[in-house]
Amino acid sequence: QVRLAESGGGLMQPGGSLRLSCTISGTLFSDNDVAWYRQAPGKLRDLVAEATSLGITYYADSVKGRFTISRDNAKSTVYLEMNSLKPEDTAVYYCNTKTPVGYNFWGQGTQVTVTT
Repeated sequence: QVRLAESGGGLMQPGGSLRLSCTISGTLFSDNDVAWYRQAPGKLRDLVAEATSLGITYYADSVKGRFTISRDNAKSTVYLEMNSLKPEDTAVYYCNTKTPVGYNFWGQGTQVTVTT
């Protein structure tokens, strides 16, 4: 059974930083692509950042230069370092992993709230 355990969300003031972590079990982590998505109230779930099994990274335009995705294959963990946070970054953040044959698995989500 594939499990994704997220942590690190919380409340932060604008300009602050948070780091999200997601530890994945039940699948061969190093073979999978991993990603972070987010969903704000009343909006669709959007891709924030992705790190492929080959180490290629992708970022949404809205977070380029502020967020960094990284993966530690030895720990089966993916991170999202979020700097210069803005109120519009407020959302539930979801960890995602995709196997080489295309199966997608999701975490339960962690709330990030950026407010004064």
